[in-house]
Amino acid sequence: MKKTSLNRAGKYQQVQSKETAYQAFIPSTLPPSPPLIIDDKMQTLLSNADRALGALDMATDLLPDSDFFILSYLRKEATLSSQIEGTQATFMDVAKAEAGATDDEIPKDYEEIINYTDALNFGLKKIRQDDFPLTLRLIKDIHNKLMVGVRGQHKTPGEFRTSQNWIGGATINTASYIPPTVDNMQASLTNLEKFLHDTNPLPPLIKIALIHTQFENIHPFLDGNGRIGRLLITLLLCHYRLLNKPALYLSEYFKVFQKEYYNRLDNVHEKGDYESWCKFFLEGVWVVAEQAVITAKKINSLKEKDMKRLSELSAQSSKNAILLLEELFGNPIITVNDASRMTGITFANANNLVEKMVDLKILTPLNIKLRDRVFVYTKYIDLFKERDYKNLYKLKNLK
Repeated sequence: MKKTSLNRAGKYQQVQSKETAYQAFIPSTLPPSPPLIIDDKMQTLLSNADRALGALDMATDLLPDSDFFILSYLRKEATLSSQIEGTQATFMDVAKAEAGATDDEIPKDYEEIINYTDALNFGLKKIRQDDFPLTLRLIKDIHNKLMVGVRGQHKTPGEFRTSQNWIGGATINTASYIPPTVDNMQASLTNLEKFLHDTNPLPPLIKIALIHTQFENIHPFLDGNGRIGRLLITLLLCHYRLLNKPALYLSEYFKVFQKEYYNRLDNVHEKGDYESWCKFFLEGVWVVAEQAVITAKKINSLKEKDMKRLSELSAQSSKNAILLLEELFGNPIITVNDASRMTGITFANANNLVEKMVDLKILTPLNIKLRDRVFVYTKYIDLFKERDYKNLYKLKNLK
């Protein structure tokens, strides 16, 4: 079926290869022309999203250690972004793996999630350096980190494609979407990088929304485009200084509303409908930021409650238990050896301490067949587990 020939997002171009003929989408340059229509609804969503980001910044500043919170949200983001692409591993699997508590029940593709975490941390570290801007070169370096040693590792990690790719369908003739040819891809990427750094008066959140959909339309890698595109959102939030710390991740929103996510993206290249996509995106920022603030408050409440319970132990036990509790917010799955190292006490004393925290239902033994017993700060991990995403439906329906 022949695609619509032209809209403001781009055009479909007939391509004749040696094997077959197909229609590839050639994106228009950014910003959109005619310009984006920022109506009252979009302006309201933009204001609410900006306000929610400000509240999230304040909430993370009030946490006992915001790095722990950010790390857990990053694990959560990495898990969900990878699951959108078919990865089976869960947030808990990743937490186990990072604690060295792997077993036969953990899907092997958990390494893809760890790569995502490493890639995002790598990108964040780079853009914090004043002399290292967010560029196409950095995006390729991030992609290399994402793909090393996992599924897709043979599809030229760290390099833009030099052949035609497509989305959906077993062959290019049954594809649901065909990105631009290699030559057109290069021109589109050059414009995307220019748009990223220009002084266009568009609000930064709207620029990020446009950059995300443009990147997905270009699809410059042979594999990993969806994950890189979602990872870029967090990098851009920090690059444009909308957040002081990388505490907001949208993959949870995109996964819960996955059908709408894909439909909104498709309607950009099919109809030139940037406005509906931007509204969906801004609503996601608003909803997810509010959810993150709620989680931050729950973390503070959990810590206060558990510290109070631990303070009722004997003086020495209380001191060591509170020290261990502080560590649990960054390392929620531990062994007795870990507890000994974190507190500086002997193995025997650490074992007694862990048992006391199990009795208080702060730690839970994990049934893993390892030489060292493994314990989990379950109440903390539960604040980030996938089943909690149903709250997004409630928040979204109130908007």
